[in-house]
Amino acid sequence: MDRVAVAMSGGVDSAVAAALTIGQGHEAIGLTAKLLPTGWGAARGCCDVDVAREVCRRLGIEYHVVDLSADFLRHVVEYFVATYASGLTPNPCVPCNRLVKFGSLLEAAAALGCRVLVTGHYVRRQRRDSRWGLRRACDLSKDQSYMLLSLSQQQLRRASFPLAELRKQQVIEEARRRGLPVLLRESQDLCFVSSDYRDFLAERITVQPGPILDTEGRKLGQHQGLPFYTVGQRRGLRIGGGRKLYVLAHDVKRNALIVGTAEQLCRREFEVVDVNWVSIPQPEPGTALACRIMVRYRGRFLSGEVTVLAGHRCRVSAEPHTQAIAPGQYAAFYDDEGWLLGGGRIALPPVP
Repeated sequence: MDRVAVAMSGGVDSAVAAALTIGQGHEAIGLTAKLLPTGWGAARGCCDVDVAREVCRRLGIEYHVVDLSADFLRHVVEYFVATYASGLTPNPCVPCNRLVKFGSLLEAAAALGCRVLVTGHYVRRQRRDSRWGLRRACDLSKDQSYMLLSLSQQQLRRASFPLAELRKQQVIEEARRRGLPVLLRESQDLCFVSSDYRDFLAERITVQPGPILDTEGRKLGQHQGLPFYTVGQRRGLRIGGGRKLYVLAHDVKRNALIVGTAEQLCRREFEVVDVNWVSIPQPEPGTALACRIMVRYRGRFLSGEVTVLAGHRCRVSAEPHTQAIAPGQYAAFYDDEGWLLGGGRIALPPVP
């Protein structure tokens, strides 16, 4: 009987994942990561320790809380702030999954004698030839494969996702049938921010007003600070003129916000860097793959082609579309059968 750790958040998903793991004959322990430093007040956090402990009590398994706040600050919060300061748009959940949940928490599980970390993610982990691959979950509306695009083969080898074939409503019904607390909480992208992320950033980086420019360099107005605006934003620019203009980019050197048309915003060609190949081995440079491309979590798929470049980079050519392509966000590549082939961070050339 294997001894495994279950990442417990206090939500219904991790509770049912733990129950199913026990039902499979494993010796399970509950493990909750304390991510926020003491004194962060009203920040939501991603876990409810009291509920998680009660779930473990009802399941009859031991329970541990592991303080990973120092790692979380370094890998997630500092990344979030630094990314905005550099003019990009971060997605903190991707590095959190790779470096904290399947990094530090997996190490904590090993120290407690557990070879595998079980989580309540909605995703299918399956063998694909000689590799572990990820496929989209049975419940496509809850699929979380995009958030796991940076996991390594070593991490996937030690992961388990018992909710892969279940729909959310089935999970809720299973929790009620077993008499487990049904805390319907969704993962929070900014679990460490208690109010508006702009206030959070203003306390940590220098924010200065500057010009709003079109792509020809004409001044159209003034922004209140680059981190307060996201690529694709249209409302709140206060530039008038009748045209629909959107934020295209942050020019950090000039402290300028660059705006333009929807056509300029929805780029059909862009580069992806720090690419991690998940369900297939890394292709040779020059290889072209027909893919379905997701450029933001739960965004709609774009049909296109991914050309592999040297140095863990890819060039993406996508169909005409209406989605903002934001540098700093992540692009995930899928095949028609729902396999997550790989993905990486979106990089764009500077806007003139």
